[in-house]
Amino acid sequence: MKKLSANPYLLLTLTVLFWSGNMVIGRGARGDIPPLSFAFWRWLIAFVLIVPLALPHLREQWPLLKRGWKPLLVLGVLGVGGYNTFAYLALQNTTATNAALLNSFVPIATIAISWAFLGKHLRRPEAIGVLISLSGALTIVSHGDPAVLARLNLNVGDVWMLVAVLDWAIYTVALAWRPAGVHPMLMLGTTVAIGLATLAPAYAWEMAQGKFINVHAGSLAALAYVGIFPSFVGYIFYNRGVAEVGANKASLFIHLMPVFGTLLSFLFLGEIPFWYHYLGIGLIFTGIWLTMKK
Repeated sequence: MKKLSANPYLLLTLTVLFWSGNMVIGRGARGDIPPLSFAFWRWLIAFVLIVPLALPHLREQWPLLKRGWKPLLVLGVLGVGGYNTFAYLALQNTTATNAALLNSFVPIATIAISWAFLGKHLRRPEAIGVLISLSGALTIVSHGDPAVLARLNLNVGDVWMLVAVLDWAIYTVALAWRPAGVHPMLMLGTTVAIGLATLAPAYAWEMAQGKFINVHAGSLAALAYVGIFPSFVGYIFYNRGVAEVGANKASLFIHLMPVFGTLLSFLFLGEIPFWYHYLGIGLIFTGIWLTMKK
């Protein structure tokens, strides 16, 4: 078990599984939980879980936090305050197909930003793997018909999703500047605290508009899931994975979201996979294998 938990590829795969569930729940619970309330409470739940694990390191590593406050501020605003908030706003108006398609461009955006600002390049097999994996994601969301992609129309939800994609790509690249020597739990706790401070005014504004959570067992379960798995466990796994394999390779795992979305829809919604699902899944795993193999 310890050996498996140290495998960055397994951690990244589990992270995307958790995040795929977050997208499904975010879409399904949009009638009961307003988007800014969803973002605020998921991170408040995660923060409560993180604090006991982060506090023991605070006194000793406080000087490191003070010296690295600028990258921590960026990571908190983007990774906690930004991406999921923009995604929840997107899911209020866009279709699942459009959201999955646009989210599949996170690796491309990450690679472009890494090339522009860090001078990092992919080897030819890695670049081919990225393109094959992207084609697999597009195969799933287009139902195997390229004409579907041509008929997609952007709406306000799609624009929010594009903002979320850019936000996450910058966050992934910015992890390269996280303060060295800071314990992972203390860093996560600090970024979540910054993100909550960013979200609090927006959450207050949303309530002032008369938008409140419809409290019942289902909405509470949805908040518990997104607070524990995508937020608490998922970010620990993702940060560790990026540290081990780099931003470009780690971001490629985002292409697994249509795969897990298909599987979750089958398990919980009874939607039967079609031939294009299997083809897309095969292409995605082939692309990831080409990118990862030495």
